[in-house]
Amino acid sequence: MSSTLFRTKNVEQSIQDTEEPEHALKKSLSALDLTVFGVGVIIGTGIFVLTGTAAKNTAGPAVSLSFVMAGAVCALAALCYAEFASTVPVAGSAYTFSYASLGELPAWTIGWDLVLELALGTAVVAVGWSGYIHSLLDNWGWHLPEALGGRDGATGFGFDILAAALVLLLTAILVVGMKVSARVTSVVVGIKVAVVLIVIVAGAFFVKGANYDPFIPEEQPAVAGGSLKAPLVQLMFGWAPSHFGVMGIFTAASVVFFAFIGFDVVATAAEETRNPQRDVPRGILGSLVICTALYVAVSIVVTGMQKYSSLSVEAPLADAFKATGHPWFAGLISFGAAVGLTTVCMILLLGQSRVFFAMSRDGLLPRFFSQTHPRFRTPYRSTILLGVVIAVVAGFTSLSELAELVNIGTLFAFAVVALSVIILRRTRPDLPRAFRTPLVPLVPVLSVLASLWLMLNLPAETWLRFAAWMLIGFVVYFLYGRSHSRLALRERAPAGEPPRPPT
Repeated sequence: MSSTLFRTKNVEQSIQDTEEPEHALKKSLSALDLTVFGVGVIIGTGIFVLTGTAAKNTAGPAVSLSFVMAGAVCALAALCYAEFASTVPVAGSAYTFSYASLGELPAWTIGWDLVLELALGTAVVAVGWSGYIHSLLDNWGWHLPEALGGRDGATGFGFDILAAALVLLLTAILVVGMKVSARVTSVVVGIKVAVVLIVIVAGAFFVKGANYDPFIPEEQPAVAGGSLKAPLVQLMFGWAPSHFGVMGIFTAASVVFFAFIGFDVVATAAEETRNPQRDVPRGILGSLVICTALYVAVSIVVTGMQKYSSLSVEAPLADAFKATGHPWFAGLISFGAAVGLTTVCMILLLGQSRVFFAMSRDGLLPRFFSQTHPRFRTPYRSTILLGVVIAVVAGFTSLSELAELVNIGTLFAFAVVALSVIILRRTRPDLPRAFRTPLVPLVPVLSVLASLWLMLNLPAETWLRFAAWMLIGFVVYFLYGRSHSRLALRERAPAGEPPRPPT
C-alpha cells in the first residue's frame, strides 16, 4: 500500500499529459505578463494596512527591515519555485512539483491544501474589495440595502452582492482566455502601482527626521498566555514574541510576510507560458523584487510622516496624510486599494482553478473538470464551478477569522516545494534545468526552516482548522482519488494496452 501512496509521476509523463488535445491549455503568456500577474496579486491591502500595524505594535520605524527580512524568506522559496517551474512547466504549481518528487499522497495533500487556501483567499479578498466599494458609495450618498450588504453588521439575510458579483465577473474573464486576463490585469496593475508611487513621492515631502527617533524602539517583552488565539510557539514553549527591539523586527517580519503572499501563483500559469523555462523564473523573481522595493519605500515614508506610536491600525497611510493636512490623498489610497484587490482576487481565482484542473487531469478529482474549452482553450468547467462556489462563499463570508488559513496553507506549500527540489536533484539529476536554485541543499533547507518558523507564529486555532481540512482531504483521497488516479489505472492496465481513462 505504501508503494501506491508514494508513487511518483515522472516529469516526462507530466509534460506529455499537457499535449492531449482535450486537456491542453493555450500558450500565450510572456515574462512581462507573468511579472504583472505577480505584482498584481502581491500588492493588495497589505501595502496599505500592514505597514502601519507592524510599525505601531511591533517594530517601530525598523519595520522597513522587517519587510526586507520577509522578502528574503520569500526569495528563498522563490528560488525553489523558479527551478521547479523551469523543470516541470505544468499547471498546478506545488501540487505538480510534489507529484514528481514526493509521491501521490503528498501531492494530493498539497493540492487539497491549495484548493482551500486559494478559494478562501479569493473569497476573503472579494469581501475586502466590497468593503472599499461600500465606503466609496457611502461617500457619494449611495447605500445598498442591509440584506445585500454582507454579513458584517447584518441582522438578517446579509448576502454580500458586490463580492459575489466581482467573483462571477472575474470568472467570466478567466473563461474567455488568459491573454484577455493578462490585458485586464496589466491595466489594473498599472493604475495600482501608479497610486503607490504617488503616495511614496508625495509622502516623501512630509517626512520629518524626528519621527525616526528611535529607529529601533526599546524592547517590550510580550506577556505569555494560554488562549488558542495565541501563537502555537507560545503554547508549545511558553515563549512570547517580543515587541520592539531587535527581536521585534523578526516578530514583525512574521506579520508583514503575509503582504508578500501570492508570488507563487505565477508558477500555476507555467503551462500557459510561451517559454516557461525562461519566463516563469523571471516572472517570479521579478515580481518579488519590485514588490519588496515598493513595500520598503512605503514603510519608510509612512513612519517618517507620522510617529510610529500615533499610526492608525485600520488605515495608516490614509490617516498619515490626514494628520499632515492632506485628506485628499486618503481618497486616492482607498481607490488604489479597491483597484488593487480586483487583480488579487482574479489571480487567486486563476491559480485555484489551475490547481483543480491539474488534479482533475491526473484523475485524483473527476476528469470531467479537466476538459478545456474548444475555442478559448481554458479549463472552463473547473473555472465556472469554482467561480460559482466562491461567489456564494464570498456572499456569506465574514472576514473576522478566515484570512489566517490562507497564510498557513501558503507556508506549507513553500516547505513542500523546497523539500521537493532537494529530492528531485537526487532522484533525477539528468533533467534539464533552465534555472537552478543556488547552494542546494542549503537554500531549500533555509526555506523550510523559515517557513516552519512563520507557521509556528500563527494562532493554534488556525492549526486546528487546517488539520480538520486536511483530515477531510485524506477521506476524499482514499475513497476516490487513490483508485481513480491515472497512475493507478496505468498500473492495473494489461501489458501493452493503454489505460482506460477515468471518468
